Amino acid sequence: MQLEAIQAALRAGEMDAWLFYDHHHRDPIAYRILGLPESALVSRRWYYLVPAEGEPRKLVHRIESGRLDSLPGSKGVYSSWQELETGLAAMVDPYKHIAMQYSPRNAIMYVSLVDAGTMDVLRGLGKTIVTSADLVSRFEAVLSEEQIASHYDAQAALDDILAEGFREIGRRVRPMFGEDVRVTEYDMVQWLQEAMRRADLTWENGPNVSVNENSADSHYEPAAERAKEIHNGDFVLIDIWARKNHPGSCYYDITWTGVVGREPSELEQKVFETVKGARDAAVYAVSDAFEKNRPIAGWQADDAARGVIVNAGYGEFFTHRTGHNIGNILHGNGANLDNLETHDDRLILPNTCFSVEPGVYLDAFGIRSELNMIAVPGRASATGRVQQELVRI
Repeated sequence: MQLEAIQAALRAGEMDAWLFYDHHHRDPIAYRILGLPESALVSRRWYYLVPAEGEPRKLVHRIESGRLDSLPGSKGVYSSWQELETGLAAMVDPYKHIAMQYSPRNAIMYVSLVDAGTMDVLRGLGKTIVTSADLVSRFEAVLSEEQIASHYDAQAALDDILAEGFREIGRRVRPMFGEDVRVTEYDMVQWLQEAMRRADLTWENGPNVSVNENSADSHYEPAAERAKEIHNGDFVLIDIWARKNHPGSCYYDITWTGVVGREPSELEQKVFETVKGARDAAVYAVSDAFEKNRPIAGWQADDAARGVIVNAGYGEFFTHRTGHNIGNILHGNGANLDNLETHDDRLILPNTCFSVEPGVYLDAFGIRSELNMIAVPGRASATGRVQQELVRI
């Protein structure tokens, strides 16, 4: 646990304390930030309070009294609910503004983990509970130099795999000697997975290869029994993500689109240019803010991209946020580029990584153009190849 850094962040945010609380592992964020084992038996409630100044305090059940012994601070114990509430009241008594894994109106649900009953108890004690969202970003999303380097390692590998994947589709759809070859979306998923394994990458589910109307489903998952065949004249979307296969490494996550054996239609080209313009507008909004040392929140970057698509008349077809935080998990706990699904007012912090991926999804096809950015003090930029035209496969 980074006690001094947490206390400095509390003082900077004008918060009196950060109260961590768990029961049955309902708050995985607490375990990661505090450095607690996530596999330990937790059958009783525990509380850990980090003040902006002074010594932390613990409150644990007597039958699990050693649960927080790895952390610094004094310890109180309880058995009955009356003892618990008395101990909790004493723990928080000196503090007014207390951060917890809570978000007003559940606006940022990724950190909204404290139950309403616990909030009732603390508010009944006269405490003002504030969101820990920006604190969580600081301690969950900020990357080390090694993690940033691992992102670029994954980027170099995946950019090459994606480019070769498009070429492989062409080889299978138009075989050199004219033999009858059947290739499906799922076949290409298998091919991409094998290429990623050879590159010592690891990933969650996926990747995704979508043809024609399937590309209009932004979370389509090809399966062997229902995958579409890929033919000349088709529209193809590939969404691919992975990280290097070692602990703590950072993901790289991209989406490109293309057409097989033909030139794009007028509509496909128009939608691509719109999506590309939206992507570039978000990139500029973030990079300009960092260059000028101006704070920028996730919702502001989303607005920059969404405005381009709305002005082009496709607003109703852009059905998801513009981007998500990226770290050792694909969808990390930093600021998302979002003013649609949530109003994400978390700041985009230096030394964080995130996707920029606007999309337009029509009946016959969907186009998403996804790149990743890394922001560092004074600069924010794309980390890999940037698609400038539809791929001709």
